[in-house]
Amino acid sequence: MQPLILLTNDDGFFAEGIKALAKPLRRFADVVTVAPDRERSAASLALTLRHPLRVEKTRPGVFAVDGTPADCIYLAVTKICPRPPRLLISGINPGPNLGQQDISYSGTVSGALQGTFLGIPSIAVSQLPDADNDFEFDFAADFTARLARAVLRTGLPAGLTLNVNIPAQPIRGIALTELGEKRYDPEVIEKKDPRDRAYYWIGLGKITPSGGRRSDVRAVERGLISLTPLSADRTARRALSSSPLKTILRGLQGRAAAGGGETPRSPGWSK
Repeated sequence: MQPLILLTNDDGFFAEGIKALAKPLRRFADVVTVAPDRERSAASLALTLRHPLRVEKTRPGVFAVDGTPADCIYLAVTKICPRPPRLLISGINPGPNLGQQDISYSGTVSGALQGTFLGIPSIAVSQLPDADNDFEFDFAADFTARLARAVLRTGLPAGLTLNVNIPAQPIRGIALTELGEKRYDPEVIEKKDPRDRAYYWIGLGKITPSGGRRSDVRAVERGLISLTPLSADRTARRALSSSPLKTILRGLQGRAAAGGGETPRSPGWSK
């Protein structure tokens, strides 16, 4: 039996990137696509909890959900896939998901993170445009298929999501990278509707990339495909013993005692 690969994205089941990705994967795997029925960019890990979700089978193996990428994964795993997926791939996103800010907002990355939370080896794939703002999805899909074969053979460490960013050609290599930063200066555009009421658009603003040579933002600038391992455990472990947090903790304990309440005891690891 061929392995089952689950595909999702935040651009919609109809997006060019996800359709291009399915083609080379079908050469060695059964592929099920469960993706939003419309664009849900920057949805992050949002779940739909206040209204029911609907699923439409648009063609064999392709399902559209009126929800977020995280919703899609929940439904795929519990209701749609005929058996547990061996691998989840989210993408191919038209545009980068680089640095600490992008991965926090991105629906593409969050679709893969949701897979990791459910114990499925998961990859997020994004592609940068060329000088004409075009995307070579077929090239990105073929590379992702090779990566998928490798991950099916070796697996991924538990709790790890692989974030992939593919620059425009010429490709000069592949690198394991760490997260850099893309600083966004907030931009909010105010307009007036016909009834003279204000409404607002959140824009991208000025983007300033930063990071060391090993960062994802610098790797793609050098023409390298960036593979960044993301941890589902976001605990800043070094901060547990940092002076500022210790000072805050002692202050809170002191105030509790001064107020007549019982002073909370610190567990051993927080001393």
